[in-house]
Amino acid sequence: MFTGIIAEQGKVLSVERNGDSATVRLHAPGTTDGLALGGSIAVNGVCLTATQIDGRDFSVDVMGETLDRSTIGELTAGDPVNLERCVPAGGRLDGHVVQGHVDGVGRLLEREGLGNWDRLRFGVPAGLARYIAEKGSIAVDGVSLTVTTVSPANDPAPWFEVGLIPTTLAETGLGQKAVGGHVNLEVDVLAKYTERLLSFAGGTGPAAHRAPDASAEAAAVPAGEAALSEGATK
Repeated sequence: MFTGIIAEQGKVLSVERNGDSATVRLHAPGTTDGLALGGSIAVNGVCLTATQIDGRDFSVDVMGETLDRSTIGELTAGDPVNLERCVPAGGRLDGHVVQGHVDGVGRLLEREGLGNWDRLRFGVPAGLARYIAEKGSIAVDGVSLTVTTVSPANDPAPWFEVGLIPTTLAETGLGQKAVGGHVNLEVDVLAKYTERLLSFAGGTGPAAHRAPDASAEAAAVPAGEAALSEGATK
């Protein structure tokens, strides 16, 4: 698990394609300190595993699914990347819960300098728009941000906006992101699980097929246990 607080901007040293997968080698002096083989690292918001460590450099293997559904497949030597090590148990959660499981790729539509901060508007895949709410959390290239504005629910080209303070502009790749550039998006996991749970409420999920058996079982257990079971399902 990650928090969306970027620890370092690393640099891509090489990208070696291997059929539908790739090995990416990165330079990251801060991130490699104490890093062990098999350690989890978020690279532009994508949870990857360190497969080789060489001093201040490390490598990750990226499968085809990840290349297809994130911007990792667009990386080339010299590109900067946002890096975050996984949060230790009991560590401080300064951002929000970020899994490193990218939901889709967005595109920077507008950026506007407003004195001491920048306003950025991102286009979002239509299927993700319903998970993004004003004042909610979102990870953009692994950066934990608060959504400031969203497009109307019926907008055929959905978007959302965030505001970036000077620290975020200086210490993450979003400070130099050009209009038209792509970003990895991870929406709040709570929204996804809520939708999934509600999808079973209409009687189409496995629980609906178990309903007749459940009533029969309730009649066979003591009244106290039946009451507890009933309360647990409400």
